[in-house]
Parts: sequence; structure tokens; C-alpha cells
Amino acid sequence: MNYERTLSYLEQRGQEHLLKYYDELSEEEKGILLDDIEHTNFSAIKNITVAPAKRGKLSPITAVSAEDIKRRYAQFESVGLDFLSKGKVAAVLLAGGQGSRLGFAGPKGMYNIGVTRELSIFEQQMNNIEEVTSLTGRHFHIFIMTSRQNNEQTVKFFEAKNYFGYPRDRIHFYVQDVAPTCDKDGKVFLDQKHRVSLAPNGNGGWYSSLVNSGLARILERDNVEWLNVYSVDNVLQRICDPVFIGATVLKNCQCGAKVVKKVNADEKVGVLCNEDGKPAIIEYYEMPDKLKNKMKKGELVFRYGVTLNYLFQIQDLNNTLLGKLPYHVAEKAIPHMVDGERVTPSEPCGYKLETLVVDMVKMMGSCLAFEVDREREFAPVKNAVGVDSVETARELLIKNGVEL
Repeated sequence: MNYERTLSYLEQRGQEHLLKYYDELSEEEKGILLDDIEHTNFSAIKNITVAPAKRGKLSPITAVSAEDIKRRYAQFESVGLDFLSKGKVAAVLLAGGQGSRLGFAGPKGMYNIGVTRELSIFEQQMNNIEEVTSLTGRHFHIFIMTSRQNNEQTVKFFEAKNYFGYPRDRIHFYVQDVAPTCDKDGKVFLDQKHRVSLAPNGNGGWYSSLVNSGLARILERDNVEWLNVYSVDNVLQRICDPVFIGATVLKNCQCGAKVVKKVNADEKVGVLCNEDGKPAIIEYYEMPDKLKNKMKKGELVFRYGVTLNYLFQIQDLNNTLLGKLPYHVAEKAIPHMVDGERVTPSEPCGYKLETLVVDMVKMMGSCLAFEVDREREFAPVKNAVGVDSVETARELLIKNGVEL
């Protein structure tokens, strides 16, 4: 778009202030700003509300317990291996985060979890994947969602590591889509005089971003039916686990979620349960104390915490989700332009807009809660020290026989 068309476009949306510094810009910067505006999803800020959503009636969900899985292990695994051997399952790694909370200036997946040798989080997860591919003799597609901030570093890291021995044509990178940030009146911020302030659109944007990148053509070409979505945080992720796949398929569920029993009522994990009879994930800070602490036969009633390891059927994603996920508002201190200067507020000044994977689960008709052993499959690396930290993850890796 040229200046006149852009101005008219912005005036219709009450965002003409984005051209405030236009006359001060170089020709190159003008082009960058106009391109930013053209590709900004202004519709995302139409219905901003900071009021918490009203929750429906919550009830516990029935899981395929660890005991159930052990009893039917061979059956579940056989079905899962068949799907993997036929190329019907692919993986999606959510790797857009930085390692700043770990004191690491780079993509979180590049963080060295090793002690006496170099072992990045990425490498450890790829080693976990090798355990599955060694059973099938076939390498499934891995789609790695990065961010604008860390894409280049992530791609170069995989190249330098020769993709950890994985076939190059089976690893695909794509950048997560973004949404505009805005002030509390819904006015979109400028990050710089020539750049609109944009932020990743939340972990619920993983599938729409994949589709928008053009990579969905690979799924269609190779007749992939299921996607296993997992987070870079957890160094013990079991990815494309054939037992998990087989159980979800045999239970005829539209999606599956790996869960662990919470260590206590206050553990900071989302809880998989039912809301008005449908699967839902309730964040730890949303769960009413009365329900959070409810006990029965010595166990928490709402006991199953999610590990951010989900299995989705692509047909259901296409039919149910694309373009329909709601945006959630996160109040943040957002750097932005004020009177020609870029300021970094110390207090929240506006909103970032995010879609959440928990809403994807809620929009599915059914979700299998698949209980796993937390000491074998749940070692999140969220903090440098303390709970869910580098220290605790290393302890669990050693327990699982990983040389550090």
C-alpha cells in the first residue's frame, strides 16, 4: 500500500497515529512501516476485554491411568507403531522462547543442560525422538515453530549440529505469527518510528502459523493425520510416543493430552478436567480454592496436570479451529514510542494478545487424558534454580540414565 491508501485504511480503524513519524523516515523505513501496517491483524484488538471469562461447571476427568496403560501397553503400542510406520503422525515443537530466565542469551532450546559435556535441550529432545524412530525405522516430519527473535539462531544451530543426525528433509522451520500490542484504549503501539509493535500470538497460534507458512502442503502431500505438539521446556518429553498415539486412536478421541498427577494442590500447572461436560484445561490461578483442594480417598479430585504434550487430529483442526480461536489479553509493560523516543515502562501499560492451546483442547469434542510417570516424562526447565529448574531437570535426567 502507498501512503494515501494506508492513511485511509488506518483512519477507518482509528489507528492513524501509526503514521505520526512518517515524514521523518528514510525511504527504506517508510517501506518497512507500510509493510508492517499492511500485515498487521487489526481485527485482533476489536473485542478486547480484561474481565476474566466466566467458568462453567467443573468436574474431574477420567484418565487412562498408568495402571490402565501398563495393562494395555502392547495393544496401544502396536496401533501407534502402525500409524508411525505409515507416516500418519508428525511432530510440532514449540520453540519460540528465549532462555532469559535461565540467564542465557539465546533460544531456550540451545541452553546447555549438560554438566561434563555439551547437551542442549534441543539435542536431548532429539535423542528422545531417536528412541521412537529406532522402533519404526522411519523418520517422521518435525515442524519447529520459532519466533522472529530466535528463528535465525535456531536454524543455524541445527545446521551447525547437522540436525543431530536427523534427515534434513524431515525437519521444517517456520516463524510464529504475531499480533499487535496496544495501549489500554486499543491504540496499537509503535515499537520504533518505522516499526509496529508486534508480539507472538500465543501458543495457540502454532497450527494457524504452520498453515500460513505454507508447510501444511507437506501434511497433505504425505497424508499425515495426527500432529503431536510439544514444548521445548521439557527435557524428558516422549515425542510421537506410539503408546500415546495408539491409546488416543483406540479411544476414538479427537485429541489427547499427556498428564501427570499433581504433587500438591498448589503446583503451578494447568488442570485437565471437564467444563460443562466438555474437556477443558483450567490454569492453576483460575481454579477455585474449594475445588483445587478437594480430596477423595486420599487423592486430589482435580489431580491431572498437563505437560504441554498434545495429540491433535488434523481433520478436526481444519474443521473446528482455523481462524476461530479467541484472543486473550495479557497486561504487560511494553516498550513503545512516546514523543519521538522509545520508552521501556516499569509498570504494565498495555496489552499483548494471545491465543492459547488450552482453547484448542476445549473446542475439541473429546480429549483423552493419558497419565504418564512424571519422573520419566516431566522435567520442565522454567527457572535457573528451585522448582522446575535446571537443577531439578538434571536430577531427573540422571535418574533416567542420561549422561550429563
